[in-house]
Amino acid sequence: MPHLVEILLPLTKALTRKRLEGIRAELTDRFGGVTLHSNAPAEGLWIDNGNLERDRVIVAEIMTDTLDRTWWAQFRQRLENQLSEDEIVVRATQIERL
Repeated sequence: MPHLVEILLPLTKALTRKRLEGIRAELTDRFGGVTLHSNAPAEGLWIDNGNLERDRVIVAEIMTDTLDRTWWAQFRQRLENQLSEDEIVVRATQIERL
């Protein structure tokens, strides 16, 4: 069954236009396309050690017929290193095309 993979990319100084274009190109080359929700960044809120934290994020969506968990884990780790982030959320949901 196909999957929708979502990557929550934090909008920080490390996410330059050049880096975002590189991410877009790599995902397009590998999966044939990517959708970036970049015009209206989402805002994430959570509590960490009693402090309210917030991120503005761009959501990248990729549809894929197979889910290569090893590749995605390595890609996530690479993004975390490039963007100097402790954690970048990459999630997958099984989908049914209608």
